[in-house]
Amino acid sequence: MNRQGNLYTFIYSIVLVVLVAALLSIIAMWLQPTQNENIENEKRQKILSSINISSTREESKALFEKYIINQFVVNSKGDTIKDENAFTLDLAVEAQKPCEEKLMPVFVANIDGAVKYILPVYGKGLWGPIWGYISMNEDKNSIYGAVFDHKGETPGLGAEIATPAFSNQFDGKTVFENGEMVAIEVEKGHGHTGTHEVDGISGGTITSKGVENMLKTYLNCYESFLKK
Repeated sequence: MNRQGNLYTFIYSIVLVVLVAALLSIIAMWLQPTQNENIENEKRQKILSSINISSTREESKALFEKYIINQFVVNSKGDTIKDENAFTLDLAVEAQKPCEEKLMPVFVANIDGAVKYILPVYGKGLWGPIWGYISMNEDKNSIYGAVFDHKGETPGLGAEIATPAFSNQFDGKTVFENGEMVAIEVEKGHGHTGTHEVDGISGGTITSKGVENMLKTYLNCYESFLKK
Protein backbone atom coordinates (compact mmCIF):
# COMPACT_ATOMS: atom_id res chain seq x y z
CA MET A 1 0.00 0.00 0.00
CA ASN A 2 1.24 3.44 -0.87
CA ARG A 3 2.05 5.18 2.39
CA GLN A 4 1.73 8.53 0.67
CA GLY A 5 -1.78 7.79 -0.55
CA ASN A 6 -5.09 8.98 0.86
CA LEU A 7 -6.30 5.45 1.57
CA TYR A 8 -3.31 4.68 3.80
CA THR A 9 -3.79 7.96 5.69
CA PHE A 10 -7.50 7.24 6.15
CA ILE A 11 -6.94 3.68 7.44
CA TYR A 12 -4.09 4.79 9.70
CA SER A 13 -6.28 7.52 11.23
CA ILE A 14 -9.12 5.09 11.89
CA VAL A 15 -6.82 2.52 13.53
CA LEU A 16 -5.20 5.22 15.68
CA VAL A 17 -8.56 6.58 16.84
CA VAL A 18 -9.82 3.08 17.71
CA LEU A 19 -6.66 2.25 19.66
CA VAL A 20 -6.74 5.51 21.61
CA ALA A 21 -10.46 5.11 22.36
CA ALA A 22 -9.90 1.55 23.55
CA LEU A 23 -6.99 2.64 25.75
CA LEU A 24 -9.01 5.46 27.30
CA SER A 25 -11.92 3.09 27.96
CA ILE A 26 -9.62 0.61 29.68
CA ILE A 27 -8.10 3.35 31.85
CA ALA A 28 -11.56 4.71 32.72
CA MET A 29 -12.79 1.25 33.74
CA TRP A 30 -9.64 0.68 35.78
CA LEU A 31 -10.05 4.00 37.61
CA GLN A 32 -13.84 3.74 38.09
CA PRO A 33 -13.74 1.86 41.43
CA THR A 34 -11.29 4.41 42.85
CA GLN A 35 -13.40 7.31 41.59
CA ASN A 36 -16.55 5.80 43.11
CA GLU A 37 -14.78 5.25 46.42
CA ASN A 38 -13.59 8.86 46.45
CA ILE A 39 -17.14 10.10 45.79
CA GLU A 40 -18.52 7.94 48.59
CA ASN A 41 -15.81 9.05 51.02
CA GLU A 42 -16.46 12.70 50.19
CA LYS A 43 -20.14 12.12 50.89
CA ARG A 44 -19.28 10.52 54.23
CA GLN A 45 -17.10 13.53 55.05
CA LYS A 46 -20.02 15.90 54.43
CA ILE A 47 -22.39 13.84 56.55
CA LEU A 48 -19.84 13.74 59.37
CA SER A 49 -19.24 17.49 59.04
CA SER A 50 -22.92 18.10 59.76
CA ILE A 51 -22.39 16.58 63.21
CA ASN A 52 -19.16 18.53 63.67
CA ILE A 53 -16.85 15.57 63.05
CA SER A 54 -13.92 16.47 60.79
CA SER A 55 -12.26 13.71 58.78
CA THR A 56 -9.97 12.99 55.87
CA ARG A 57 -11.11 10.87 52.95
CA GLU A 58 -8.96 8.02 54.20
CA GLU A 59 -10.51 7.93 57.66
CA SER A 60 -14.07 8.94 56.72
CA LYS A 61 -15.36 5.37 56.28
CA ALA A 62 -14.17 4.25 59.72
CA LEU A 63 -15.55 7.37 61.40
CA PHE A 64 -18.83 7.03 59.52
CA GLU A 65 -19.24 3.48 60.80
CA LYS A 66 -18.36 4.66 64.30
CA TYR A 67 -20.83 7.54 64.57
CA ILE A 68 -23.67 6.62 62.20
CA ILE A 69 -25.70 3.98 64.00
CA ASN A 70 -28.63 3.74 61.60
CA GLN A 71 -29.82 4.94 58.21
CA PHE A 72 -33.15 4.58 56.45
CA VAL A 73 -35.48 6.23 53.94
CA VAL A 74 -38.79 7.94 54.76
CA ASN A 75 -41.66 9.41 52.76
CA SER A 76 -43.58 12.64 53.37
CA LYS A 77 -45.83 10.83 55.85
CA GLY A 78 -42.82 9.98 57.97
CA ASP A 79 -43.11 6.27 57.23
CA THR A 80 -39.99 4.19 56.75
CA ILE A 81 -39.67 2.77 53.23
CA LYS A 82 -38.18 -0.71 53.20
CA ASP A 83 -35.68 -1.96 50.61
CA GLU A 84 -34.34 1.55 49.92
CA ASN A 85 -30.70 2.47 50.55
CA ALA A 86 -30.33 5.86 52.26
CA PHE A 87 -26.69 6.29 51.27
CA THR A 88 -27.09 5.56 47.56
CA LEU A 89 -30.46 7.25 47.03
CA ASP A 90 -30.16 9.79 44.20
CA LEU A 91 -31.19 13.14 45.68
CA ALA A 92 -30.99 14.88 42.30
CA VAL A 93 -33.74 12.57 41.02
CA GLU A 94 -35.86 12.79 44.17
CA ALA A 95 -35.62 16.60 44.18
CA GLN A 96 -37.61 16.72 40.94
CA LYS A 97 -40.57 14.95 42.53
CA PRO A 98 -43.42 16.59 44.46
CA CYS A 99 -43.21 16.26 48.22
CA GLU A 100 -45.77 13.47 48.46
CA GLU A 101 -43.68 11.34 46.09
CA LYS A 102 -40.21 12.10 47.46
CA LEU A 103 -38.05 9.47 49.09
CA MET A 104 -35.80 11.07 51.72
CA PRO A 105 -32.77 9.62 53.54
CA VAL A 106 -32.28 9.88 57.28
CA PHE A 107 -28.96 9.14 59.00
CA VAL A 108 -28.94 8.60 62.76
CA ALA A 109 -25.79 9.45 64.68
CA ASN A 110 -24.69 8.87 68.25
CA ILE A 111 -22.53 11.67 69.65
CA ASP A 112 -21.39 10.91 73.18
CA GLY A 113 -24.68 9.17 73.92
CA ALA A 114 -26.85 11.85 72.30
CA VAL A 115 -28.90 10.99 69.21
CA LYS A 116 -28.71 13.27 66.14
CA TYR A 117 -30.81 13.01 62.98
CA ILE A 118 -29.06 14.00 59.74
CA LEU A 119 -31.32 15.11 56.90
CA PRO A 120 -29.92 15.55 53.36
CA VAL A 121 -31.32 18.48 51.36
CA TYR A 122 -31.02 19.35 47.67
CA GLY A 123 -31.93 22.47 45.70
CA LYS A 124 -30.88 25.04 43.12
CA GLY A 125 -28.51 28.00 43.41
CA LEU A 126 -27.65 30.66 40.86
CA TRP A 127 -25.62 28.53 38.44
CA GLY A 128 -26.52 24.99 39.31
CA PRO A 129 -27.45 22.51 42.03
CA ILE A 130 -26.73 23.08 45.72
CA TRP A 131 -27.08 20.55 48.49
CA GLY A 132 -26.31 19.96 52.12
CA TYR A 133 -26.90 18.06 55.34
CA ILE A 134 -28.78 19.38 58.37
CA SER A 135 -28.36 17.55 61.67
CA MET A 136 -31.13 17.85 64.25
CA ASN A 137 -30.94 17.27 67.96
CA GLU A 138 -33.02 14.56 69.59
CA ASP A 139 -35.90 17.03 69.99
CA LYS A 140 -36.11 17.10 66.16
CA ASN A 141 -36.50 20.86 66.32
CA SER A 142 -33.16 22.48 67.12
CA ILE A 143 -30.28 22.25 64.64
CA TYR A 144 -27.07 20.65 65.86
CA GLY A 145 -24.99 21.37 62.74
CA ALA A 146 -25.12 22.01 59.02
CA VAL A 147 -22.93 21.79 55.95
CA PHE A 148 -23.60 22.95 52.38
CA ASP A 149 -21.96 22.51 49.00
CA HIS A 150 -22.51 23.50 45.38
CA LYS A 151 -21.56 22.62 41.83
CA GLY A 152 -20.78 25.97 40.25
CA GLU A 153 -21.59 29.00 42.41
CA THR A 154 -19.42 32.11 42.05
CA PRO A 155 -16.18 32.02 44.11
CA GLY A 156 -16.20 34.66 46.84
CA LEU A 157 -19.96 35.14 46.48
CA GLY A 158 -22.48 32.30 46.30
CA ALA A 159 -19.74 29.72 46.81
CA GLU A 160 -19.42 31.01 50.38
CA ILE A 161 -22.31 28.75 51.39
CA ALA A 162 -19.70 25.98 51.58
CA THR A 163 -17.70 27.82 54.28
CA PRO A 164 -18.00 27.34 58.06
CA ALA A 165 -18.67 31.09 58.41
CA PHE A 166 -22.02 30.51 56.73
CA SER A 167 -22.97 27.02 57.93
CA ASN A 168 -22.03 27.63 61.59
CA GLN A 169 -24.84 30.21 61.82
CA PHE A 170 -27.38 27.38 61.75
CA ASP A 171 -26.18 25.82 65.01
CA GLY A 172 -28.89 26.14 67.65
CA LYS A 173 -31.56 27.51 65.30
CA THR A 174 -35.02 25.91 65.46
CA VAL A 175 -37.36 24.95 62.64
CA PHE A 176 -40.70 24.79 64.49
CA GLU A 177 -42.63 27.55 66.21
CA ASN A 178 -45.68 26.64 68.29
CA GLY A 179 -45.73 23.28 66.56
CA GLU A 180 -45.74 24.76 63.06
CA MET A 181 -42.91 24.33 60.55
CA VAL A 182 -41.25 27.69 59.80
CA ALA A 183 -37.86 26.38 58.60
CA ILE A 184 -34.98 28.90 58.38
CA GLU A 185 -34.92 32.30 56.69
CA VAL A 186 -31.68 33.36 54.98
CA GLU A 187 -31.73 37.16 54.87
CA LYS A 188 -29.14 39.54 53.47
CA GLY A 189 -27.57 41.74 56.12
CA HIS A 190 -26.04 41.33 59.53
CA GLY A 191 -27.30 40.60 62.99
CA HIS A 192 -30.10 38.16 62.25
CA THR A 193 -30.16 36.64 65.70
CA GLY A 194 -33.69 35.23 65.63
CA THR A 195 -34.23 31.56 66.28
CA HIS A 196 -35.35 30.94 62.70
CA GLU A 197 -33.00 33.15 60.67
CA VAL A 198 -29.39 33.49 59.54
CA ASP A 199 -27.42 36.05 57.53
CA GLY A 200 -27.24 35.56 53.79
CA ILE A 201 -24.12 35.89 51.67
CA SER A 202 -23.22 39.46 50.70
CA GLY A 203 -23.31 39.58 46.89
CA GLY A 204 -24.81 36.09 46.76
CA THR A 205 -28.48 36.87 47.24
CA ILE A 206 -29.80 34.34 44.73
CA THR A 207 -27.68 31.52 46.15
CA SER A 208 -28.70 32.50 49.70
CA LYS A 209 -32.35 32.37 48.70
CA GLY A 210 -31.63 29.04 47.03
CA VAL A 211 -30.50 27.69 50.40
CA GLU A 212 -33.61 29.11 52.08
CA ASN A 213 -35.94 27.58 49.49
CA MET A 214 -34.08 24.27 49.65
CA LEU A 215 -34.49 24.10 53.42
CA LYS A 216 -38.16 25.09 53.34
CA THR A 217 -38.92 22.53 50.67
CA TYR A 218 -37.18 19.64 52.36
CA LEU A 219 -38.01 20.47 55.97
CA ASN A 220 -41.68 20.67 55.01
CA CYS A 221 -41.35 17.24 53.40
CA TYR A 222 -39.59 15.90 56.51
CA GLU A 223 -42.16 17.52 58.83
CA SER A 224 -44.18 14.36 59.55
CA PHE A 225 -41.00 12.45 60.36
CA LEU A 226 -39.78 15.23 62.65
CA LYS A 227 -43.09 15.32 64.50
CA LYS A 228 -43.23 11.56 65.06
